[in-house]
Amino acid sequence: MERYYFDHNATTPVSDEVLAAYTEALRDVYGNASSIHSFGQHARQRLEEARERVARLIGAEPRQVVFTSGGTEANNLAVLGTVRACRRERRHVITTRIEHPAVLAACGALEREGVAVTYLPVGSAGLVDPDDVRRALRSETVLVSVMHANNEIGVIQPIEEIAAIAREAEVIFHSDGVQAAGRLAVDQAARCADLYAASGHKFYAPKGIGVLAVRSGVSLEPLLYGGHQERDRRPGTVNVPAAVAMGVAAEAARRDLEAEQARLAELRDRLENAILDRVPGTSVNGGTPRLPNTTNICFDGINAEALLIALDLKGFAVSTGAACSSGAVEPSHVLTALGLAPDRARASLRFSLGRANTAGQVDALVEAVVEAVAHLRRLSPVAAHV
Repeated sequence: MERYYFDHNATTPVSDEVLAAYTEALRDVYGNASSIHSFGQHARQRLEEARERVARLIGAEPRQVVFTSGGTEANNLAVLGTVRACRRERRHVITTRIEHPAVLAACGALEREGVAVTYLPVGSAGLVDPDDVRRALRSETVLVSVMHANNEIGVIQPIEEIAAIAREAEVIFHSDGVQAAGRLAVDQAARCADLYAASGHKFYAPKGIGVLAVRSGVSLEPLLYGGHQERDRRPGTVNVPAAVAMGVAAEAARRDLEAEQARLAELRDRLENAILDRVPGTSVNGGTPRLPNTTNICFDGINAEALLIALDLKGFAVSTGAACSSGAVEPSHVLTALGLAPDRARASLRFSLGRANTAGQVDALVEAVVEAVAHLRRLSPVAAHV
């Protein structure tokens, strides 16, 4: 049975050119980049080349780029590091209800330390109102954190406008760009942020490597201690082969960005429109602007996990939401923040496309969805009336 992957927001396969660079670096670039002998200096050179490549993707200066183990660490470093570096007695953070758990859990940790956190609502389209950010600002606000693009519904936030509001108030602005980097032209938006996070495995690099771009002058308390690597912001021996791989992936993403955006948007619309047209009782969660590869669709009267399993048995990998929340009993916090009732949130699937997907695969997925939904509704007296 052929198997097709439609879960690229969870992770992406390593591309051939990235794999070649990764394996070459694993084999040949084994020196410690902090060592002063020739092996170490060769590793340092390759590391700095990778840093420059990633910096170009996100519109940063190379010296601003801090390599991390991925998006979660980058976002934790941004949120926890910024607030803990501030020595005020009273501190306040502004974020949103639809952030990735990496940000929400970090904010929860700060609350346990006595930091006040405001969680801004979103409308049914999933967009944050910049005026809500302005109204939430206080004299003790030290950080505003708003993601660039949402991992579940793909909605792109107005981060340039929000960054300007934060800058005017002299408050640090952080954006989780994990879903946006490599999929959108993020350089201009990322330049507006004081802190911008990205993760390699979202654009065909290996898992375990990410970056946080830190504007000059921003103070960060490190999460780890033990060395002076990454300008004292992230101690530990740097994973040079993974950084090299992320650099190659970043170059490929920049090279193919415009064409791939258009291609994926066309495939996404083909998939979305066909499902809405052929499957009764369906609707798209969230509004626009959206990532070109993402659609999140509610199937009224259907248990999304049952539909996911049915599609998997037919050879199609999709998702009920964030991969890190897999197995969660509660409905998606993102979908309920849009105003969806819990039963409709539990009836929603995310489809996220990538480089290997074709029109033929999309059409085959549509047929599988039509058959699976019809079968599940026949089994459910409630769903049968949709």
